[in-house]
Amino acid sequence: MMKKMRMGIIGTGLAFEKLHYPAYQELQDHFELVALADREIEKARYWANKLQISPENVYADYRQLLNRADLDGVDIMVPIELNFEVTEAAARAFAGSNRIILCEKPLAPTLEQAEAFMELPRKYRVAINIAENYRYNEEYQIIRELVQSKRIGEIHYFLQNRVNCFLCDLTEGAFPTTEWRQHPEYPGGAILDTAIHDVAGLHHIFGPVEEVFAHGRMQNYDFSPYSVVTANLRFASGVIGIFSFFTAGKEMQRPLTGLRIFGDQGMIYLEERDCQTVNVAFNDGTSTQIPYRAQRGYYNELLNVYNAWLGTEQLAVPPEIEFGDAKLVFAILESIRSGQPVKVDTHLLVHSV
Repeated sequence: MMKKMRMGIIGTGLAFEKLHYPAYQELQDHFELVALADREIEKARYWANKLQISPENVYADYRQLLNRADLDGVDIMVPIELNFEVTEAAARAFAGSNRIILCEKPLAPTLEQAEAFMELPRKYRVAINIAENYRYNEEYQIIRELVQSKRIGEIHYFLQNRVNCFLCDLTEGAFPTTEWRQHPEYPGGAILDTAIHDVAGLHHIFGPVEEVFAHGRMQNYDFSPYSVVTANLRFASGVIGIFSFFTAGKEMQRPLTGLRIFGDQGMIYLEERDCQTVNVAFNDGTSTQIPYRAQRGYYNELLNVYNAWLGTEQLAVPPEIEFGDAKLVFAILESIRSGQPVKVDTHLLVHSV
């Protein structure tokens, strides 16, 4: 019988319901969910009943869950402003053990806390992985390999336009319905919460960024200070490109702009993350379509955590990698505020394994 990793869950809201729980279901022969914590304890009790977890294993205070000796790991899904606080408490509780902490992105609400987060594995001698699903999604693995193998020759530039209509999603069951996303206690609002996925994907494909010069269009909604941001990015590899993130509208025309990567022998095109096809068009008029399974990042990241717990794999997205993503988002916001280009550290580990 396969050995199961015993997990505690901190935060039983939408991220657990819609993202992590379906992956745990698919990997139920790998994981056993044994304890739940949520400051809104009725949410945790609902899930305990659904998962047949006894009431004594449900907590309003996550610190009580962390005191359990029977956990092999913990999965943290809390509002962004609490990520560092809760993860540091978990690192302190698990210090020097072989237990694993999985935390949702981004690392923290400020650059200072993100820097402190990056030091937690070394400080407490504990393994931490960040649940940045874009680094685990099949489409980004495919595109990264196409770029690294020079399938379309030398890469010159890219265009990426991401549209995320926050106001359209103020419906029951959608992520923008959460109060902490509507009135965020962290800079950038939806930009830090959502655009960081695209930043992680671009890092995963192209490597570290040397410099960013960004602009933003102001708006009067709390969920984001800007309705749209555009960022000119220069990567250490020499690739340049434009990333735009529209938080308050729709892209009506099809096909979508999506992600387009231009090389001297052709182009790679991904319309959007759920289209299930990476398109490659060559200068000689030929083309190929590479299928992938959409939204496999949550499954793949949990499988990576499980295998790391067994000792057969390394964790793919430790905090020092995710720090590069957070720092670039903060650099984009700083460039908009200052009206000047902002240097971004090129020594950061931005490629996962």
